[in-house]
Amino acid sequence: MLISKYLIYFLPFILSFVLALVLTPLVRKLAFKKNILDLPDTDRKLHKNSTPLLGGLAVFASFLITLIVAWLVGWLNDGIIKSAQILALVAGGSILIIGGFLDDKYKLKPWQSFLFPVVAVIVAVVLGIVVKYITNPFIAGTGPYGRALFYFDWLNLNFISLGVLFSFCWLLGMIYTTKFLDGLDGLVSGIGAIGALILFVVSLFWDVPLSGTSVLCLILAGALLGFLRYNFYPAQIFLGEGGATFIGFMLGALAIISGGKIATALLIMGIPILDVVFVILRRIFSGQPIYQGDRQHLHFRLLDLGLSHKRVVLALYLLTLIFGVSALFLQSQDKVLALGLLFCVMIILVGALVLVYKKRHAP
Repeated sequence: MLISKYLIYFLPFILSFVLALVLTPLVRKLAFKKNILDLPDTDRKLHKNSTPLLGGLAVFASFLITLIVAWLVGWLNDGIIKSAQILALVAGGSILIIGGFLDDKYKLKPWQSFLFPVVAVIVAVVLGIVVKYITNPFIAGTGPYGRALFYFDWLNLNFISLGVLFSFCWLLGMIYTTKFLDGLDGLVSGIGAIGALILFVVSLFWDVPLSGTSVLCLILAGALLGFLRYNFYPAQIFLGEGGATFIGFMLGALAIISGGKIATALLIMGIPILDVVFVILRRIFSGQPIYQGDRQHLHFRLLDLGLSHKRVVLALYLLTLIFGVSALFLQSQDKVLALGLLFCVMIILVGALVLVYKKRHAP
């Protein structure tokens, strides 16, 4: 009986993993056939040969097929996760994949590609991917609601719940974090898999036994790890716009569904989020468009210092793993302190990289 219970976790992970292994080469052939390729035409692109995009389609298809199977056999019916929330993941992910396909194929203008994440997030929020409360990390209480700092449902701004507004900004921010992070082979897919596995472990402590949220986390992790087989350096296929945005959307949504684990998700994605914030601020102050890519991201700076492609990716995996795993052992108030430490680490790291870079390139 115990073994059969564990199969509820094991089988969805294996199914999505195997599907990604099988579907990714097929999607790769499709990308070549439709000429949906990433050309090495700027200094930001490190690959030497034209590389197929659309990898996100394989990830999403593996996730979707496994989700449907899990739903049909009752593995998602835990009494906590709602059917509307599952539909939100499917609908939001579908919108992002469609938008990503169009962007990869037709090179949409920035405002056009921006529409798809916005619509996906609106659909997700309307269907119930919404933060209900914020926990006060500095007081003890009976359960999360007993320690709520305030309930979002108490506050409304012109008929729009503050919880809805917060959730919209959170999901959109996570989408663009992984979108901007997608600059090295295997970076986003690997960090996404680490994040999904950590959220799986977190959900074990918060949810009911054999929860649907835990299963969803494992389905996502399996799909990403199967895809990573082809996406790690040197990549045979890239995520593309749809895949990069889908991973951020899923991590953000699962953090909400698994009991408002925003602090945990911030620790997992802390380095990429701060990197994106710093790069955006630099672009604003320098008068550069926010959407215009450059080589100022942390991973590019590490490459410029002489680290190999693999070492940079593995180093960022390690940082993600360290801060993500720390969330498993920290109380709420300790997570706030860990976030502060993460911010300090990022400031020191970026400052040191800038100083070393300037010293090496001084006239």
